[in-house]
Amino acid sequence: MFVGHESAVPKAPVAAPGAEKVWKQLLVGPGQGWQGWVMRRFTLEPGGHTPRHRHPWPHINYILQGRGVLFLEGEEHAVAPGSVGYVPPNAEHQFTNTGRENFVFICIVPEHGDV
Repeated sequence: MFVGHESAVPKAPVAAPGAEKVWKQLLVGPGQGWQGWVMRRFTLEPGGHTPRHRHPWPHINYILQGRGVLFLEGEEHAVAPGSVGYVPPNAEHQFTNTGRENFVFICIVPEHGDV
């Protein structure tokens, strides 16, 4: 069992090549009792973006705040609070903040995908 609040979870900068102005918080995972999966909260500052990349695990995403674009396999999809997205394994993808405020989303991946 686990109950917490995002404000108690440290934010770490994402240092992956191609990432700009991106912060990550690990909200729930094996350390909180959820074996095999992790729920992360990403914050992209204005002008920020994740790297354009692909990997062998899926993502489930839910947009909490701000406006952005999900690039997915050659197509750009505008996303806003309440938008959801599924990124299949090996699909090329990238999130970009297109607004003037922070762009915040939840991302759920298998534990081995939390790199």
